[in-house]
Amino acid sequence: MPADYGDWLTDIKSRVLAARQKAALVANAGLVLLYWHIGRDILERQVAQGWGSKVIDRLERDLREAFPEMKGFSIRNLKYMRAFAEAWSDFEIVQQAAAQFPWFHLCTLIDKVKIPQQREWYLQQAIAQAWSRTTLEIHIKNRLHERQGQAVTNFTARLPAPALAQETLKAPYLFDFLGLGEEAHERGK
Repeated sequence: MPADYGDWLTDIKSRVLAARQKAALVANAGLVLLYWHIGRDILERQVAQGWGSKVIDRLERDLREAFPEMKGFSIRNLKYMRAFAEAWSDFEIVQQAAAQFPWFHLCTLIDKVKIPQQREWYLQQAIAQAWSRTTLEIHIKNRLHERQGQAVTNFTARLPAPALAQETLKAPYLFDFLGLGEEAHERGK
């Protein structure tokens, strides 16, 4: 075995993992865009032709028959597709932001955030911070969008350097020193 074999193998494994991750992201974007287009088509046809839920039932059966290996064509998911296209009617936003997001993250936003500006804020934050779906749900439940940067303090009245005091509260080492544990770190981010 050559002396550098271990390093070479490590490099190849790293490239395989990176290629897999890239492929998964491309596949996710394709799936999200497909779901948006199906949802938009459902919306347009319901408006133009007065479709009801019976058409979604029929579409579910026909798509399951055509693509039996795919699980994404349930009645519930078709309704999510419709809601997704309704929530994000601008294809540019879908293409640029929402397509970076896993499908069930989008379903969480559709279910739990009804105000479009708040939904967009959570979408952008979750992408920027790489939130898991559980983290997204916790931040929505705790109404992070309302609390972000809104902490009430008396720093300006009581301290000579209020900006420094506010920055101190952001320091991760402070949480370690105080022994507050990982939960405080997560909330402080």
